[in-house]
Amino acid sequence: METPNTEELLKERISKVHDLLEKQKLVEKVAHEQMSPNQDLVDSLVHRQHLTQLQALLEPLHTGDIAHILEVLPFKDRITLWQLIKEERGGDVLLDVPDSVRENLIDSLSPEDILLALNQMDGDDLAYIADDIPEDILRIRRESLTTEDQTWLRNSMAYEENTVGFLMSNEMVVVYETDTLEIAAKTLRSIAELPIHNDKLFAVDRRGILKGVLSLQKILLNEPNLPVSKIMSTEFVKFSPHDDATEASQAFERYDLVSAPVVNERGKLIGRVTVDVVMDFIREETTEDVLGMAGITGEEDLFAPILNSARNRGLWLIVNLFAAFFISRIIGLFEGTIAQIVSLAVLMPIVANIGGNIGNQTAALIIRGITLGQINTENTLYLLRKELAVSTLNGTVLGIIVGLFSYVFYQSVPLALVIAVSMLLTLIVAALLGLAVPILLEKLGRDPALGSSIITTATVDSVGFFIFLGLASLFLI
Repeated sequence: METPNTEELLKERISKVHDLLEKQKLVEKVAHEQMSPNQDLVDSLVHRQHLTQLQALLEPLHTGDIAHILEVLPFKDRITLWQLIKEERGGDVLLDVPDSVRENLIDSLSPEDILLALNQMDGDDLAYIADDIPEDILRIRRESLTTEDQTWLRNSMAYEENTVGFLMSNEMVVVYETDTLEIAAKTLRSIAELPIHNDKLFAVDRRGILKGVLSLQKILLNEPNLPVSKIMSTEFVKFSPHDDATEASQAFERYDLVSAPVVNERGKLIGRVTVDVVMDFIREETTEDVLGMAGITGEEDLFAPILNSARNRGLWLIVNLFAAFFISRIIGLFEGTIAQIVSLAVLMPIVANIGGNIGNQTAALIIRGITLGQINTENTLYLLRKELAVSTLNGTVLGIIVGLFSYVFYQSVPLALVIAVSMLLTLIVAALLGLAVPILLEKLGRDPALGSSIITTATVDSVGFFIFLGLASLFLI
């Protein structure tokens, strides 16, 4: 099997896969149109020829590359490719694809195909994707596991998805603190294959309590007769299985960690977290945050079936619809004012649009601050004052600009002043909402990224129209 491909080479492979799939569809279509006595034989030969070419193309690829190819293919083509890889590497590929792609694949596969992939996984792998597997199929696979793997799977599934316990693995190298470095080295050599990202060994006492960590470098550079307790580091980052996964990912970034131990409330070593799992978690969280800003729940598969995508996006579209009705009612309150001054209808979208942009800018910064743990009770007041100052400055500048343009087009000083003041007030309100909405959602235990943009935009539009048309009714009629 090849090492992971470069981006350009991977794009070339994807293009070849796509071409082969398209040729297969085209030839099958032509064959069906040309009715002949040997039609079934021709179809079978054409089908096998293309599948053989596809299989030859996929054979040398890294499972991560195959997972990426599946991710960028239309739904039906994924199933075609899956049939070519399921026998030997289906389990590894199923682990590598994004959650949304995995869910759609599992929904479309037969129980036999799913079980075939699960049989290629150990208890640690199964724990990682257990939530995506139908319970009856998972139960069948669980019964064939060793007692140790069954226990690990059961314990792992007990943790919440956004905790360290959900991310941890039981693949680690453990030595006793009383061992010598020579014994530690023998322990390493006795392992058929080292766990991925194994940069350190974990030193425990006879009760399994974690006492320190021992880097591979120290084993190589020190005398073999020295005890582990003399060489190991007792200052290290460790996690509880109940720790928040987002905070753990920040620690990995802050301290440049490759792996870290996980201990229970008694200090007993129970698992390990590695940088690859943390990176996957960060990617999934980032994707969900970006989609959540647009009101899309979860990590949507770009090539998911139409009904799935429609259902995923529908909730916030309905919320948007009701928000639009509410905004229309606000505009309706000033219908008489707009009828008398038609220019208001031309100018009022400017106020709402700029206000919405300011609100979303502020909300994006606050959501990022919440995600990175930069916002707390102590600095919220400072952020409030800062955002008010920024919006006041921007509102004054933009208000002057839009006021001047309004005067040039409509030759009305009162109208220019009204839109200038409206711009200033709307931007101040937009900044307040952009700060308050994500923080309030976070305080309520909701994901601050989910729907913040929609809530902020709808509210700012409503307030912006009300301020502009309200001031126009007071001072221009």
